[in-house]
Amino acid sequence: MKMTPFPHQIGEYQGKVRDVYYLDNELLIMIASDRISAFDVILPEPIPFKGQVLNQIAAYMLAATQDICPNWLLDCPAPNVAIGKKCTPFKIEMVVRGNLVGHAWRTYQAGGRKLCGVSLPEGLNENDYFPSPIITPSTKASEGHDEDISKEEIIAEGLASAADWAVLEKYALALFQRGKEIAAKQGLILVDTKYEFGKIGDTIYLMDEIHTPDSSRYFYADGFEERQSKKEKQKQLSKEFVREWLIANNFMGKEGQTVPAMSAEWIDTISKRYIELYEKVIGAPFKPAPKSSEETYNLVCVSLEKLS
Repeated sequence: MKMTPFPHQIGEYQGKVRDVYYLDNELLIMIASDRISAFDVILPEPIPFKGQVLNQIAAYMLAATQDICPNWLLDCPAPNVAIGKKCTPFKIEMVVRGNLVGHAWRTYQAGGRKLCGVSLPEGLNENDYFPSPIITPSTKASEGHDEDISKEEIIAEGLASAADWAVLEKYALALFQRGKEIAAKQGLILVDTKYEFGKIGDTIYLMDEIHTPDSSRYFYADGFEERQSKKEKQKQLSKEFVREWLIANNFMGKEGQTVPAMSAEWIDTISKRYIELYEKVIGAPFKPAPKSSEETYNLVCVSLEKLS
């Protein structure tokens, strides 16, 4: 969604799925588009209501965790728009894992018993709980893929001081615990997620979105133990099903591979899955509220006037 410049706008940035507008009063506007990405590639077709789903879940979760740590969000003037404080970001992602899945499982299955400097216990099966949640950070790459990194490397490379790391670790684990509690009330298990943090002065703020299907993985709690005992695939809510579809169609973002065509039926299926996750996580019906570019622009301007 290309916008007319906002009042006080001094720059803009288009990410894979979000457009960010920087203002001269230390605020930024983040517009969650309906674009969808996987394997670091933007897929060819937008997903209806995806931006609204992500923005509203994130706003709900940020409000539910503001007693744990300060966060960047100030207002959501439109369904897919957030306005908040501009922070200087730490160039790392705090990945918190409660279960042995995804990248951690692939490392474990290959014989690795350390991930990002964290020791992994013997005798685990895919999707098993860790004895307690672990933090496996990654670098926040401006280009290409993020890379695993350890706490020791983060401090040695100056990506965070030892004092700041202690705060980041404390916040990330507390946020994950709160996320698990919120999920449990809805019959879900928050399996893993990532958090991004930044600073304003000496204060560390939680940034970006949290506990959304793009940043997190959820399992259904009902039947989890039975499926584990039978070593069956867990029923999950995340965008992993999109990655699985791409893999089944011979695409993993590698050189020479072509993104498969997306049928109208498949796009509708993805949209419905995102809406399902919203309703399951939030525990309330999803209310589609599409806005034109002009309506969105006007709503943002009204909010900026109130915040100034």
